[in-house]
Amino acid sequence: MTTAVIVARFQTPHLHEGHRRLLQEVTSRHSKLVIVLGIGPLKGSMRNPYDYYTREKMIKKDFAEAVILPLNDYPCDREWSQNLDNLLKGVFPNEVFCLYGSRDSFIPYYCGRFQTVELPEHGGFSATELRKQYADKVFDSNDFRAGILYAYYNQYNKVFPTVDIAVFRHERTEILLGKKTVSSKWRLIGGFADPEDQSYEHAARRELTEECGAIETGEMIYETSARIDDWRYRNETDKIISLLFSCEYLTGMYSAQDDLLELQWFKLNDLPKMMTAGETTAEHAQLLTFLIKKYLKNK
Repeated sequence: MTTAVIVARFQTPHLHEGHRRLLQEVTSRHSKLVIVLGIGPLKGSMRNPYDYYTREKMIKKDFAEAVILPLNDYPCDREWSQNLDNLLKGVFPNEVFCLYGSRDSFIPYYCGRFQTVELPEHGGFSATELRKQYADKVFDSNDFRAGILYAYYNQYNKVFPTVDIAVFRHERTEILLGKKTVSSKWRLIGGFADPEDQSYEHAARRELTEECGAIETGEMIYETSARIDDWRYRNETDKIISLLFSCEYLTGMYSAQDDLLELQWFKLNDLPKMMTAGETTAEHAQLLTFLIKKYLKNK
């Protein structure tokens, strides 16, 4: 007699019909069932929102006799396969195993020593689509609200990367600053890096175009980085760190766009007085101080 093993993620808010048919078909063939749950390298994500314990409880509710084990993802298929084999033989050294999978399963990547069986797909059930259906649903229950707390408290603290750009002209004697609609303070041009950006230099050029229009500048030069005392994150564990770039204005008509209300050139040697008078945002004080010390001393 062999022990059945299902290797899957079960990243859904409940077992859908495809899951149930898979589990029922496998249990009808074997008296023993082991479920190996894949554990992603990230602590909570859109693709892997549920941790091991949440999925274990969900499965155990309807399939109480199943033995459920965790297995970490690994970048090398061969070593992942070896880890899977070692996990099974380590827990059950005298068992013979048959590994089951279905649509988009682990089977094409498995190169271990146990038999694998691919079961036919039962309907067009999709864990991704099911997650999307529940992604914006709000339920009026204590469990729902407790689940939100659980999700946030079981995430790593995050750093959000932003880019700021010092646009200079006239041999770096003048700098272009912007003013937002929600603030009367002058600030560096910039914003959050996006997942679509190929680099922080790319992010800086994108932000510059979005906020100033189609102007031409020279090379983006990395200057420094600093944690930003952004009021939105002041009382949060997550923080912002900005990368400061500089470039030379070449040509083109600039205009305040996106969330900027106004753009204006300022003499670099006027910045210290502006900062003292509170005319510039406190969020960029460290970055502006860096630029003043670096470029004014050479004038």
